[in-house]
Amino acid sequence: MATLKELSNKEILVTPGHRACAGCGFPIIIKQALLAADNPVVVGCATGCMEVCTTIYPYTAWKVPFIHNAFENSAATVSGVEAAYQSLKRRGKIDKKIDFIAFGGDGGTYDIGFQSLSGAMERGHDMLYICYDNQAYMNTGIQRSSATPRGANTTTSPAGSESYGKKQYRKDLTEVMVAHGIPYVAQGSPAMWNDLVSKVNKGLAVEGPAFMAVIQPCVLGWKYPADQTIELAKLAVDTCFWPLYEIVDGEYKLTYRPKEKKPLVDFLRKQDRFRHLFKPENEHIIAELQAEVDRKWDALLAKCGEQA
Repeated sequence: MATLKELSNKEILVTPGHRACAGCGFPIIIKQALLAADNPVVVGCATGCMEVCTTIYPYTAWKVPFIHNAFENSAATVSGVEAAYQSLKRRGKIDKKIDFIAFGGDGGTYDIGFQSLSGAMERGHDMLYICYDNQAYMNTGIQRSSATPRGANTTTSPAGSESYGKKQYRKDLTEVMVAHGIPYVAQGSPAMWNDLVSKVNKGLAVEGPAFMAVIQPCVLGWKYPADQTIELAKLAVDTCFWPLYEIVDGEYKLTYRPKEKKPLVDFLRKQDRFRHLFKPENEHIIAELQAEVDRKWDALLAKCGEQA
């Protein structure tokens, strides 16, 4: 793992001048991820906020080869490129090590792109898939996805007199990826740059497929001031809403444990997408959300061999 000084001397492979919203989390995530690469990188990216903001024709913010593909097939596209690379290596037409990263938002990963992702992982392609998880279809109007937390207000699960927002709990895609039996799976947060960079480095180093889910606060969809992105990314971890852990060859390891586990309300209160939950008639939902976070945290500690 490179030191902060070493990383500061590396070239930033995403340029300024992209069209991401002020305070957006994904530019931070992709900068950190690309800093972790020790070899030349080829990037594929599903349609979504990241692609729309960084590759508006005829411009690009990427200093690496970049492939834009449809909403549903980032993993399939990159797995095809990786297969072509392996063929060229076998025929002696290329001899340098190249890393392959596929990016997708939660819509293009949890939902529309899930079949593509699952297939690429099952086939064993030597690639890293990184989901920047902003927990809704933010690029197309803030519609709910299967990554959207219970109780969140979106345009397709609106909060009002007849509803408290999304009624279902979010899908735990990290655990779904563990079930694929791949060499490396992890969760990250841009608030913990050293943890995130280290995990990307590990994901690129393993032979075979790797998957990372990274929490990505969204100013427009989560509805908070633009200067609070990293604070929210940290609160997601410190409340154990988004725990940081990794699974290496099936073995669980906690990579960060809060000194003091903060109550979930500290995370919810700072986002207007949850504002309606603080009305008296909806406060029971907050209690249920806290209970679910506590249950999953205790289960994770047990998997990691940690004391509760």
